[in-house]
Amino acid sequence: MAKDVFECMKDSQSIRHFKSEPIPESVLTRILEAACWAPSAGNLQPWYFYVVKNQQLKDKIFEVSFEQEQIKQAPVLIVVLSDPARSNERYHERGAQLYCLQDTAAATQNMLLAAEALDIGSCWIGAFDEVKVQTLLEAPPRLRAVAMLAIGYSDEKERQTKERLRVAEVAKIIE
Repeated sequence: MAKDVFECMKDSQSIRHFKSEPIPESVLTRILEAACWAPSAGNLQPWYFYVVKNQQLKDKIFEVSFEQEQIKQAPVLIVVLSDPARSNERYHERGAQLYCLQDTAAATQNMLLAAEALDIGSCWIGAFDEVKVQTLLEAPPRLRAVAMLAIGYSDEKERQTKERLRVAEVAKIIE
């Protein structure tokens, strides 16, 4: 039974230590489907996902990602790529420079929430050499690597309560 979405938002946190246990294909598929349900400008869905299970490739990506251990340790690394040209066709420069990034961020967030709902640990990774990752994946030059998710069963010893700003600190209601 999956958790409520509000519980997932509250409970989710970056997991950096993973068990070696593989993720069942049915669970991985559900996480990727959640990404595909994300909203996107004009419903263009300018995203593509490289699902990396190959340890040698994860080791190479680790080297061009500031040696973040969770990349090597997680059983699955999902590299999220955007297609700026797809967004540019309808929305021109704003589509290529902004909308495609917003759209892929929404897809990435959906994967994080789906993983949490399915008791899969995850960590959003943004620090990496974009060009080198794209080269290692042999991704078409049209695509741009914008995020990575390390996912797997958590091997964290204890979960930390995360502090958040109150709504009153970050929102202004204009009537």
